[in-house]
Amino acid sequence: MNTHTQTLTLRRNLGIIAHIDAGKTTLTERLLWKTGEIHRVGEVHDGAATTDFSAIERERGITIGAAAVQAHWAPRDQPIHHLTLIDTPGHIDFAIEVERSLRVLDGAVAVFSAVDGVQPQSESVWRQARRHGVPLIAFANKMDRTGASFERVLTQLREKLRATPWALGVPIGTESQFNGWVDLVDRSTVQWDDKGTALRHAWTTEETAQWLPQREALIEAVADADDVLAQAWLEGVAIDNAQLRAAIRRGTLAGAGVPVLAGSAFKSKGVETLLDAVVDYLPSPLDRPAVVAAENCNDVLLPPDPEGPLAALLFKITHQNHGALSFVRVYSGTLKVGDALASSQHPQGRR
Repeated sequence: MNTHTQTLTLRRNLGIIAHIDAGKTTLTERLLWKTGEIHRVGEVHDGAATTDFSAIERERGITIGAAAVQAHWAPRDQPIHHLTLIDTPGHIDFAIEVERSLRVLDGAVAVFSAVDGVQPQSESVWRQARRHGVPLIAFANKMDRTGASFERVLTQLREKLRATPWALGVPIGTESQFNGWVDLVDRSTVQWDDKGTALRHAWTTEETAQWLPQREALIEAVADADDVLAQAWLEGVAIDNAQLRAAIRRGTLAGAGVPVLAGSAFKSKGVETLLDAVVDYLPSPLDRPAVVAAENCNDVLLPPDPEGPLAALLFKITHQNHGALSFVRVYSGTLKVGDALASSQHPQGRR
């Protein structure tokens, strides 16, 4: 594996999608805080969220345009991964921003309110993601609110979205008493203090007896979509954490299932487990299929190869105080400062 390829395996380009007020921007803010990219949490209702940078977004407390931010995360003993997060609007009036973003994403986190479940715009952005073949993770947010139900979210994912949800754990406590997560994949229990700091411990003997049947149910559900895991399961092989994690990843990338986690973004609960899941289950650029590019009026397939011919999509332009800022997704090749690029409007190339 060359240096470029190794670097790409450690990248995750993902979007945060949801119905309005499900908590996308609040979750993005907590992800940035937990990864150390910001040192003070900005709240949406105070007009201080990092990704709500325009005056009208800060005034209204809603996301209007998609915003891209960078973060870094290293789960367990893995190397540091580079994350590009795109926070998208939830209001139906700005759905084109979601569509434009999904064209360039490798994966996405779909955020659902555990109180309201699957809402109308949730269905719309879910269908958009599926149309673009974007693998998904689901996050049941607002688990600390009155009326929150993790099971309701799972049920509505099946019934309204025709999805196959894989609950990767079990919430500990409900509503105001929500303060932990039973991790069925890693056979551990996570509990949070008042600041949202996660404290994890391996299952005790009693916890193993209590939660092992649900872990086996998860293995059986994932095995329905993964031949490798199914073969091991049928042969009576003890499924270790790494085997189960790899099978969930394969199923997620194939669109056969959706890992589901839970938390409270506002109280910073469940953010670390979500970051781990982003690295574990969402694709790197190398996991995505080849893209169709135009060359001399012919369509050609370009795999995600840093050494290949350059193919990129300019998907967004913003105009700020310092001038125009262009957002570009590179699908093949390497884009360097000062390169002259050919486009449909400028076939001779333009810097």
